[in-house]
Amino acid sequence: MKKIIFILSVLAANSYEAQFKINVEAPSSFTPKEVYLYTLNGSKDVLNGKELKKGNSWQISVDKPYTGMMKLYFPENNASINFISENKDVKMKFETEKDKIVNIDYLDEANHVMNEMQDVQKKKEFILPALYQIQEYYKTKSDFATALNNEVLRLSKATPDLSKFPFVTYYSTNYNKFLEKSAKNSVVTHDEIISFLTKSNEMLESSSLLRPVLVAYLNAGSSATLGADVDKLLKAVNVETPRGQTVLSELIEIFDTYGMQDMKDKYLTEAKSLKCTINERLTNTIATNVNTEIGATFPNYVFNRVTNTKAKSLYDVKADKKVIVFWASTCSHCESELPKLIEKYNAVKAIKGEVIAFSLDNDAVPYGNKVKMLPWINDSELKGWNSSFADTYNVKATPTYYILDSNNKIIAKPDHAADVISYLKLN
Repeated sequence: MKKIIFILSVLAANSYEAQFKINVEAPSSFTPKEVYLYTLNGSKDVLNGKELKKGNSWQISVDKPYTGMMKLYFPENNASINFISENKDVKMKFETEKDKIVNIDYLDEANHVMNEMQDVQKKKEFILPALYQIQEYYKTKSDFATALNNEVLRLSKATPDLSKFPFVTYYSTNYNKFLEKSAKNSVVTHDEIISFLTKSNEMLESSSLLRPVLVAYLNAGSSATLGADVDKLLKAVNVETPRGQTVLSELIEIFDTYGMQDMKDKYLTEAKSLKCTINERLTNTIATNVNTEIGATFPNYVFNRVTNTKAKSLYDVKADKKVIVFWASTCSHCESELPKLIEKYNAVKAIKGEVIAFSLDNDAVPYGNKVKMLPWINDSELKGWNSSFADTYNVKATPTYYILDSNNKIIAKPDHAADVISYLKLN
């Protein structure tokens, strides 16, 4: 009996050691009370938990081991903080300006090192080349020349010893190899990327590197051999494994984002035909696409802060045709597209149609100012791309359009306002 008790005690101790806490300190003027904690799976945020503020701080316990990128999201003002976990305690504090987060101070060693390293990486890519050119004109011993030389030396020096931080080491090494824009870097090959994707440990999914590395893979070959190159990649990662399915999910979404419809359809069909157990990531990608295909019933949405209607949800709106628009006040394409629909709005109403616009804004002021000029039904969660309907309706860019019939079935997915007008014969 004593042996069993001892073993259980050891297991409990090991389990406890695997947990860590995240401590966040905010100014007393910061009004949000709730915070959500997200981990990362490929390019998707995964909700890990949420916590309420106590005093001027949050303390969030993470129950399971996790190494990789994390995010804090404050839904009340749509603010977020990105950081990392080395499966150890995290501590940070921040300042605010008009309830906006500024000047984040990472107090644990891993995040401090990661923040400094990322700052240097960005400057090496975008600023160092310019500094080299400017340096040629300042050969004197002036204060400016000295400061310029010091900055060039700082940005040029080798990466510091990161051996204490496994995730920072993994991220830095592979970012520098596959993604850093530098004349010194050789062009990575398909085989090098495949080796990286197949041999990496679980930090690949939590690193934020997966999607940009896949884009680098697609750009490394000829468009004439793209299908064969993707087939080669998927064979190597094995789509019957969780990693292979996550890669397949990412590729489908990349093709969707860049308007590569034939490639998207091909690999979505492959995903739907898999006979093995499918992981949650690929299951969600399939479901989102199936729910937004022509002929599918458009998922309902309960309005949040709706204008120009007394309807409580999208399905409550009665119309022979519904034009669904996803837009944002900061979207330049929307600025040119929406006026075309405004001109035809009376014609839409004349055929017993309605326009329902969902905004991916995150700032109430510009949204409120813009929506005053829009005569149709408007709604927004004011959470930007964190809005729930972005995933539900597979929105990859603004503006995005759907046309529904009276039974809320998708009958068209126009690319532009002109296509909406043409489809409804409003010319």
